[in-house]
Amino acid sequence: MNSTQNIFTTLPETLHQSLNTYLEKHPDWDEHRLITAAISLFLLQNADGDRGVSQVYLETLFRCG
Repeated sequence: MNSTQNIFTTLPETLHQSLNTYLEKHPDWDEHRLITAAISLFLLQNADGDRGVSQVYLETLFRCG
């Protein structure tokens, strides 16, 4: 992942709580990694299959620590 963009958004409380619960149970993940994986997976499933998106998803999913 060569460059990044910041996204500021408001999450529903339920999603925020679930995100925090997940992160507490999986200390090798952080908010950035989880949201990057979620957005890239969504785009893989619902967009035109950009190879760059596939690469971001795989790099995010299999990054250690």
